[in-house]
Amino acid sequence: MNKRIFLSSMPADDGETISLLDASTDIKNLKIPDNLPILPVRNTVLFPGVVLPITVGREKSIKLVKKAYKGDKTIGVITQMSPATEDASSENIYKIGTIARILKLLVLPDGNTTIIIQGISRFEVKSFTQLEPYITASVDILKEHFPAKLNKENKALFESIRENALKILKLNPEIPREAQFALDNIEGSDFLINFLGSNVNVEVGEKQRLLEINDGIERAQLLLEFLLKDLQLLELKREIQSKAHTDIDQQQRDYFLRQQLKVLQDELGNESSEKQIEELRTRGKLKNWDENVANIFKKELDKASRMNNMSPEFPIVMNYLEYLLDLPWNEYTKDNFDLKRARKILDSEHSGLDKIKERIIEYLAVLKLKNDMKAPILCLYGPPGVGKTSLGRSIAKAINRKYVRMSLGGLHDEAEIRGHRKTYIGSMPGKIVQHIKKAQSSNPVFVLDEIDKIGNDFRGDPSSALLEVLDPEQNFEFLDNYIDINFDLSKVMFIATANSLDSIQPALRDRMEIIDISGYTVEEKIDIAKKHLLPKQKKENGLQEKDFTLPEKSLQKLIESYTRESGVRQLERQIGKVCRKIAKAKAMQEDFTKAIQPDDVVKMIGMEIFDNDAYQGNELAGVVTGLAWTQVGGEILTIESSLNRGKGKLTISGQLGDVMKESAMAALSYLKANSAQFDIDYRVFDHYDLHIHVPAGAVPKDGPSAGITMLTSLTSAFTQRKIKSKLAMTGEITLRGKVLPVGGIKEKILAAKRAGIQDIVMCYKNRKDIEDIHADYVKGLQFHYVSQADEVLEIALLQEKVTKPITFVIPEDKKMEVLN
Repeated sequence: MNKRIFLSSMPADDGETISLLDASTDIKNLKIPDNLPILPVRNTVLFPGVVLPITVGREKSIKLVKKAYKGDKTIGVITQMSPATEDASSENIYKIGTIARILKLLVLPDGNTTIIIQGISRFEVKSFTQLEPYITASVDILKEHFPAKLNKENKALFESIRENALKILKLNPEIPREAQFALDNIEGSDFLINFLGSNVNVEVGEKQRLLEINDGIERAQLLLEFLLKDLQLLELKREIQSKAHTDIDQQQRDYFLRQQLKVLQDELGNESSEKQIEELRTRGKLKNWDENVANIFKKELDKASRMNNMSPEFPIVMNYLEYLLDLPWNEYTKDNFDLKRARKILDSEHSGLDKIKERIIEYLAVLKLKNDMKAPILCLYGPPGVGKTSLGRSIAKAINRKYVRMSLGGLHDEAEIRGHRKTYIGSMPGKIVQHIKKAQSSNPVFVLDEIDKIGNDFRGDPSSALLEVLDPEQNFEFLDNYIDINFDLSKVMFIATANSLDSIQPALRDRMEIIDISGYTVEEKIDIAKKHLLPKQKKENGLQEKDFTLPEKSLQKLIESYTRESGVRQLERQIGKVCRKIAKAKAMQEDFTKAIQPDDVVKMIGMEIFDNDAYQGNELAGVVTGLAWTQVGGEILTIESSLNRGKGKLTISGQLGDVMKESAMAALSYLKANSAQFDIDYRVFDHYDLHIHVPAGAVPKDGPSAGITMLTSLTSAFTQRKIKSKLAMTGEITLRGKVLPVGGIKEKILAAKRAGIQDIVMCYKNRKDIEDIHADYVKGLQFHYVSQADEVLEIALLQEKVTKPITFVIPEDKKMEVLN
């Protein structure tokens, strides 16, 4: 039977085969030596009838082939079990191989030796007869068991093998077209199996398994199994490639357009997206962030690098990455806890406020010792213009920290605190994270200004969102919706400011330590004006320090006649007016007074706006001076009571609130119940109408602190006794005559001093408030502490009657004097 053989160009040690045709050798003329030289090969299996070029590199193998080539050119070729083994031994090679004839020996220019061998017949090793200098063995020839005549089933088997082989040739572009020509010219079934077995795409171990099968039909069935698996794999790959073809074409088109766009951007001087991403990657390597943040950044950056830069999502991802890089992750400024220096800075920038400064120094001292920011959040509470916000700036300067201020006034959206999710168009982080980015430090002094003016509506409650920010047990992992990564706020020093505590949510107020900052005295305002306000206004209006002076008397005139406030904002505006008048005269080269006197102030900025809270005197019965608290400081409050013949009607005027009206009724009820004690005929209450009025009727007034003042006014009206001169009072009264404490004591004391009051009556429980006030504020005042209403009346009412006392008349026209 004529055979065609397939020549493989694949080196036996390393490569793949490319085939050509040659004639076979007649096995009947083959003589096998007793000691057959054995050539171990790697990564290939030689089948009978196949011709292979083999590059020989091992020294033992070179000796073997050279000696065999000089002799009968017959060798045994056996595949190694482990290709990685360099020095093959008898234990590392299979026992079944193929006898081969060396057709050609070539020594290549690079020194390697290549032989072309032809497989002749299979053999099995009986025993190895020699191991050095190369392996030899005693072998038995294995006969091929192919049927001489094929039945229908076997014919179908071999035809199926041939057809599937041709399909593989068509599907696999790596196989040369000459292979199909060789396959078409193979006639013998045994050589067809050997030809395809040598070239089938399976592991070397599977090919060795194929070689070792003696039964030809069984070998053909296994080969068909291998071919079908290979064919299925090729068809699957072709199907995937077909599906991906359209996408690949689209991607190639997009890539081409992007490359053109990149060229245009380079021409225009615009940065390409790839360059931007690499810049972000370089910046990311320099950040001192946690591993979790680094992983999220890398993931988002990789996502951006795979994204089309024309995609709507691309700028969103890039903005997010840039924001992550801009945040000060684990970046802190070094604190300066020199408390003497801190106190010096606070004193130089704020006059007065000694108690507040002392509390701040205590706060800083605790931070210095603990080195831990988990402390109560400070809330500076007081009227406008007293320096709450500037205190926060001074604290930052004192401990060498960055300073940021966030105004909460009118804030009504929870997203302003926690931010929006980055999936929304135009989303951005909350104000907390924005200000941390602005500070470029993870431990700034953060002032939450006007925390009492936060609103809420259907968009959420920002004050509830602040609960997490201001809780030391939670804010170490504050989660902003935009950043979506926990950010540590525990090192931030939060300082809140407020004008009123009533509107602050109770849970939020509970998280803060309230520090009460009351108003300034006239002396403190003069000091502030000289040190801060006047130099500032001169500079802002283009004036020199030597251009003019404002003596203390002129500043006092501005304070008392042109301002009515606890702070100094309005005072600064009035000083600004004076400076502008001087600037105008200087610019127009007009004459002006360099030492501004009180009379000059009136000429320059107009008539006085306010009259001093003057004491009204004690000539009239029922006129008593009370003390009131307002958001701009303390004021004196005159309460007037008048009696007219009638039927006991009570009239209250002066735009009083419910609480104040109730105080008036409680005072009247007490007086009626104890009228005999004060020598008042009880019938008078039924035959005289009582009118209680509080002047400045356009100004709303409320609160319980006028209780004892109203009682004194009523008692004076019904007894016609004089009130002690230059006396003021404050305190709540009960029906039983007990005097209760009230608030706003410091502001009320300052108002009393401005009005020239000398004696003040208040509840004994308010003594602690007086002791907390600086001695300069209470100098010249006499305090009377009481617990019962009769004590108040004993101090306030003189035995002397007013100049023109009322004569009370009853229905029987009997005259009576209330007090003989």
